[in-house]
Amino acid sequence: MYIVIGILAGIIILQFIIMWKYQRQVKDICRQLAFMMKHDSNMLINHEFDVGGIGKLSDKLNELLELRRKEKQHYQEKEALIADTYTNLSHDIRTPLTSLDGYFQLMEECENIEDQKRYLSIIHERIHSLNEMLEELFMFTKLKNESYSLELTLCCMNRILKETVFSYYDEWVRMEIQPDIQITEEQLYIHGNRQGLRRVIQNVIKNGLDHGEKKISIVLERDQNQAVLRISNQVTHPEQINIDQVFERFYKADVARSKTSTGLGLSIAKELVSRMDGEIEAKIEKKEFIVEMNFPIATDAK
Repeated sequence: MYIVIGILAGIIILQFIIMWKYQRQVKDICRQLAFMMKHDSNMLINHEFDVGGIGKLSDKLNELLELRRKEKQHYQEKEALIADTYTNLSHDIRTPLTSLDGYFQLMEECENIEDQKRYLSIIHERIHSLNEMLEELFMFTKLKNESYSLELTLCCMNRILKETVFSYYDEWVRMEIQPDIQITEEQLYIHGNRQGLRRVIQNVIKNGLDHGEKKISIVLERDQNQAVLRISNQVTHPEQINIDQVFERFYKADVARSKTSTGLGLSIAKELVSRMDGEIEAKIEKKEFIVEMNFPIATDAK
């Protein structure tokens, strides 16, 4: 009889101790959470005893805390990106706007018809540059919106490349450039976005025209199940190019020659290529800056 009573008493005492430890752990977790809510802390929930599922509860709470911190960091990075974008944009736009104002004043003061025509031509050029900068910013903003998606259809790389390259004919002539163009006769189809592909090609070519010398090469070929587009241009000072940063937003290797550029062109190209399931990389070989893009060839092409 006494043995039974002793066992029951032991069980009651043990349950009391477990309950006491459980309540103590719950209070301690509440205290830790209250501290974390009040302070910007990277602490995690810890516990002394794993009773009544306290260990699992702590682990789940820590997972939630980590998720919340990652979301907060992501939000802060987006806010910083927006602020950085506006800062750089205001700086980039100020230059052509100031230039426009100056040439408008010169036109008002000038009585020579030929000089007025020259100033008007420069004004048109500055407005065109400003329009390109605003279009780049608009595209960059859209691509950074996670809800924005490209509509992918069956695209012929050969046709889109030829059309885009031909649109630069007047610029090739004006700049006295004879591009080396090699496009495979095999029709290469990919799942892409026509406007997106044109923008990618335009941005890479424009980068070559803005920063390269009077030599540019454009090659489209097949490599197994990939459509490979390679655009390269000669550069005078390859050592000035940080190849790891060329796809970063606002990167400009040659600031002196980039006054009419936002530095967003290659960043936009990379984002567009990625959204079309492609890959893009940049490299330097001797004095040649090369941008290479790879797209999976569509297996359902007719």
